[in-house]
Amino acid sequence: MRSLLIAALCAVATAAKAGDQGDQQSCGGSTADMVECLKVQTAQWDKRMTIAYQQAMKNAGEAQHDQLRAAQRLWIQYRDANCLYYGLGEGIIARIDAGECLRRMTEARARELESLGR
Repeated sequence: MRSLLIAALCAVATAAKAGDQGDQQSCGGSTADMVECLKVQTAQWDKRMTIAYQQAMKNAGEAQHDQLRAAQRLWIQYRDANCLYYGLGEGIIARIDAGECLRRMTEARARELESLGR
């Protein structure tokens, strides 16, 4: 039941963002399919985050430059530690929870960094 709920939530979230991301797909199927789908989506958001970070670094003032670099490094450590918590949970659903955590947090950081460039 929980895996069906997660699959449905993932599909709804993906559909809601499809216009924004363009080539996102619904994460359904087996657990392995869902985990792989989340990896692909996370990689897309990671690329977008990297581009936004590079642009923010170009736009940052001298005083902000080092702070943004430090913040990004610490954010990555936090994201990885936070999502590992979900990955260490019980059962195979933990893999989906961890994958969704990585995707969701990476998307949020990409959007945050993109807003710095405006």
